[in-house]
Amino acid sequence: MAAGRAGGMPYGPGLAALGIDPARLLIGAMADDAMLLRAAVDALRCPALGALVVELRGPAPLLDLTASRRLALAAESSGVTAFLLRVGGDPVPSAADTRWRIAAAPSLPVPGNGPGRSAFDLGLLRRRAGRDGLGWRLVWDNGRGMFEGSGGGRDERHGLGQDGSGREGGGRDGQAPLSGAVVSVPADRPASDRAA
Repeated sequence: MAAGRAGGMPYGPGLAALGIDPARLLIGAMADDAMLLRAAVDALRCPALGALVVELRGPAPLLDLTASRRLALAAESSGVTAFLLRVGGDPVPSAADTRWRIAAAPSLPVPGNGPGRSAFDLGLLRRRAGRDGLGWRLVWDNGRGMFEGSGGGRDERHGLGQDGSGREGGGRDGQAPLSGAVVSVPADRPASDRAA
């Protein structure tokens, strides 16, 4: 439970507001990174999972190319997408298909000077099989229960469709665009590293 004390546990009502049913989550807290990485590989071998989120804090020396390759192979064989969150650690080489930077963004003004909708800046830092260096601003639409680009709809500037693949609809072979992928997400970065 050290991770829960350090970063907090997922907040059920907040997850529900984002369309995630908290009752469908399985949360495991491991004693150390070695146990966490072993459990992650085992979990990724289970095709019944919708996705797996793994959070590592600090330098995480056990997360080397070999460990990330094990995660990637397990994800590819089961079709389960893995999100690897790095908190307080420097980026390191990995076998992840993509590496993203996600940061809170200022909300757009609303009438009455009230708080605006939640917004996030996404940056695609690395993509093994395509273009990288792309960025988007996503805004959460509570009423529709989905994210939308700040421009809405299709991203003409980057030539990306609703699924981010350059075409409307699903990814390769009708799968979700990141089906069976390992996605490395640095959860925090110094403000100087964030895109404007």
